[in-house]
Order: sequence, then structure tokens, then C-alpha cells
Amino acid sequence: MLEHGGRLRAAAQRYGIAQDDWLDLSSGIAPWSWPIAEIPQCAWARLPETDDGLEQAAEAYYGADHLLPVPGSQAAIQLLPRLRRSGRVAVLSPCYAEHTEAWRRAGHVVREIGDHDVEHFIESLDVLVLVNPNNPTGRLIGTAQLLEWHARLASRGGWLVVDEAFMDTTPGLSLAAHCNRPGLIVLRSFGKFFGLAGVRLGFVLAEPKLLHALAEQVGPWAISGPTRVLGTACLLDGPGHRLQIQRCAANSQRLEQLLGRHGFTPAGGCALFQWVTSPHAAEIQHFMAQRGILLRLFEQGSSLRFGLPAGEPDWQRLDQAFTALAQEQA
Repeated sequence: MLEHGGRLRAAAQRYGIAQDDWLDLSSGIAPWSWPIAEIPQCAWARLPETDDGLEQAAEAYYGADHLLPVPGSQAAIQLLPRLRRSGRVAVLSPCYAEHTEAWRRAGHVVREIGDHDVEHFIESLDVLVLVNPNNPTGRLIGTAQLLEWHARLASRGGWLVVDEAFMDTTPGLSLAAHCNRPGLIVLRSFGKFFGLAGVRLGFVLAEPKLLHALAEQVGPWAISGPTRVLGTACLLDGPGHRLQIQRCAANSQRLEQLLGRHGFTPAGGCALFQWVTSPHAAEIQHFMAQRGILLRLFEQGSSLRFGLPAGEPDWQRLDQAFTALAQEQA
């Protein structure tokens, strides 16, 4: 298993701090969870059915013509490589490590490349995979560039796979409206923006033929009845979407300012996290963990990802920890 953020139980055991006493900033999940809709008894008692409005609500929310619900976008990341014969795949890195791992496990020849390398390699690729906005750097590639890459890949049967797990706060920059084009596949995560990662729900946006093939891999009843009820209610909550977008943007900007004030100006980020590079990243992560603040460490590249604090006590705690760090380093 690859390393990920959110492993709070392991951190609590390692540092001897009770789970309830931690400030967990290790993931890019919005800290304001959506209210849980009332779930009828029949959703628990019966097998889930696909004519309950979830797909229609998701299509309206994402602005897509066709999509497939999956039990978290991670499921799609692992299954998509099985739909192609072994080929040449490039993953724009650094990014969410499960992409590279999934394609390699499925027998493809995988190369991790930088954004500036795409032009050099694209004509030799069968699949190009990227995260947009990127995790953890926050880098965002424009729609025109992505569609140009897709056209070149699709002209010879290739795929462009775009993981838009952090796109909800900037819906106008999504490729969702273009996913009726063969060879263009967009992954969307539900849990991050709605603050409900434990629900395990995601969506794949693509042409119907590919979605049908993927649905056969996913199998029947992949999304539980209660998840379908909850997902539908969240996706239809327009006023809630606008509030979440506003508060994510405002708090991300505040986090950027706090980090800069303490000498750690972010090298990147988006509305759900900020990304800091430092040769002392591991030491900073350990220092914060000793004080019950969990950060996501990326050892390769020596960097840290900071999720959003939820309220004033969390902001004060983070600010005070940085002050203590400066005093120790003085």
C-alpha cells in the first residue's frame, strides 16, 4: 500500500496523542462536512437501484452528458488500466501516486514525466494521465492545452485521463462538458469537496462505450443505497455548493498568508490545500506531529501539504506551532 494522508490513528499511536486531540491537516478534504440527509429505511434494507436520481443529479452538477458512479475515484484509477492492452503510458509527476502504481500493476510501460516533457513524448504515448489541479502542487493546466493533447492522442486510439479530484471549487475549468469525445476520461471525487471522504463515492465521465466496459469491471450494486441517497442530496444542494466554494477559497488564501508570514511561502496550492517545499520538510512534519498537528509529508522532493483548518481554534493552534518552530530554530 502506498503512503497517503489521513492516517490519524497511526499518528496517534506513534506520538502518544489521543485522536481527538489532533489537528489533522494531512489531507485535501474540506473540513466542513455536508449535513447528512435523512436516509430512509428502505435504502438500508434493499439492494440499491440505479433509477433513483443519483446519475441525473451528478450529470447536472458536473455538466456532463454521461457518467458512471464508482465507489470512490480510487476504484476507477485501479480499474481503468485493465481496459487497455499493455501500452506506453506517461503520468505527469509529481502527482497522486496511485495513478502510476495502477498502470504499472496492469502491465503497462509507465514513464513519469514533467509538464514540459509532454511535447517530447506525446507522439509515442498510448495514454497520458494527469491530475488537474494537481496534487500536491496545485498546478492547473488550461482547457485548450488539454483538449489539444487529447486530440493528438485520440487520433490514434489513445486516451487522456484527467483526475479532477480538486476541481469542484473551479467548475468552469473542468473538462466535463467535453467528455463525450472518445478517449477523454475525467475522474471526479465526491468526498473532498463535500467533506465526506468516508462515503466512498466518485464518478467517471466519458463516452458511453467506455463507461459500459468500466461498469462491467466495477460490477453490480457498487454504490450502496445510503450512499446514493446522500450523494444525490449533496449534489442537488446549489446554495451549499456556493457557500463551500467561497469558504474554501477564503480559507486557502488565509492559509497561504499564514504560511508566508512564518517564512514558508507556498510553492503552489489550490482552494483545498497549500503546498510548501523545504529541505527541512521531514523535520517540520515531525515537529508539528509532536504538537498534535498532522501534515502530509512528501519525502521525494521534500515538501509538505497543508489542508485547511476548520475554525479559529485550529488557526490559532497552527499559528502558535509555527511561532514555536521559529523559536526553536533561532
